Amino acid sequence: MSDFIFTSESVTEGHPDKICDQISDAVLDALLTEDPQSRVACETVVNTGLCLLTGEITSRAKLDYIKLVRQVIKEIGYEGSKAGGFDSNSCAVLVALDEQSPDISQGVNEADDANEDLENNIGAGDQGIMFGYACDETPELMPLPISLAHRLAIQLAKVRHEKILDYLLPDGKTQVSIDYKKGIPVSINTILISTQHTAEIDGLTNEDEIRQKIKEDLWINVVLPATKDLEIKPTSQKTRFLVNPTGKFVVGGPQGDAGLTGRKIIVDTYGGYARHGGGAFSGKDPTKVDRSAAYAARYVAKSIVKAKLAKKAEVQLSYAIGVAKPISILVETFGTGIISQENLKELIKNNFDLRPAAIIKEFDLINLPKRMGGDFYKKTASYGHFGRNDLKLPWENVKEKAAQLVAASKDLL
Repeated sequence: MSDFIFTSESVTEGHPDKICDQISDAVLDALLTEDPQSRVACETVVNTGLCLLTGEITSRAKLDYIKLVRQVIKEIGYEGSKAGGFDSNSCAVLVALDEQSPDISQGVNEADDANEDLENNIGAGDQGIMFGYACDETPELMPLPISLAHRLAIQLAKVRHEKILDYLLPDGKTQVSIDYKKGIPVSINTILISTQHTAEIDGLTNEDEIRQKIKEDLWINVVLPATKDLEIKPTSQKTRFLVNPTGKFVVGGPQGDAGLTGRKIIVDTYGGYARHGGGAFSGKDPTKVDRSAAYAARYVAKSIVKAKLAKKAEVQLSYAIGVAKPISILVETFGTGIISQENLKELIKNNFDLRPAAIIKEFDLINLPKRMGGDFYKKTASYGHFGRNDLKLPWENVKEKAAQLVAASKDLL
């Protein structure tokens, strides 16, 4: 399949599922800031006029959960006249949190394969498989479709927050289809943007006139700025541009659809371009390998591509609950590697420590919220956890590790 069209989507921070991800991660940030030993698995549900916090939390921190939830919702933009049935000031906030199971806690606190090595003394917080991916399609070593979809979603939110287009409301989705020739991206086939808006825009009430105005405004204020520094750019002649295909998008956010933490795992990762183990990230403390090992797998894959040992790399890690070392490691380079996959696997084993405690230490995952003023994981909850140039994500900083792999691989070339 050398010639094909590949499509990925993103959503704005006002999407119901993303509201939940941000609230869950805001809770995580606050708990770790006050008590770095907090164990957190926080799930959020939103619907019209309602936000429910549930899950398991063990922590010495004392939080005003209701105040925290309302603040996140307000920052997103659901407040006052543009709240759309979900106002931060008046929505009901219900808190139903339990403590972490002692059976899980036992395996995390002392791994089955523990010894005197500190990094071996924390077991994985659950079983599961995690994938990491990188490719050379973009400077951030991400697939172009998801990278561009995130760019558009970020710009869509920006023009709303800055009131450049003051009729926009918080909920929105973007989708990008890229033409590939011989496996290489060559052009932007289709851009789709669905954005929530007010019922009336500049005196216009006709549905077709409103959609046409939004389409013209988004091309100028969202599409062109978001793609101005790309080699592959959209053109009005060749790129199909769709806006609010159903005609209008007035009722949105939690009033239009219920939201739930962890329901946008493909948006959070690689846009479907790479495989996914199924575990979500938001609301989980770093002992949960769903989160920390997925970050580590991206770190490994990106280091391989940055070292030019392959043009594409997908890394799979698997873990058992309460066991520190990965059960298995697999690397796939799709025929683009300059050394064998078996040799790459040995390089990974020799140059990366993939036990949960070692990952936490490498990226300082426990202390990042406090170091960042109590606001770190919440920022990852929208617009992807990988390839972010706007955030200083430690798992994206692979310069030194890539140089280490280059040196270690010289005898294998």
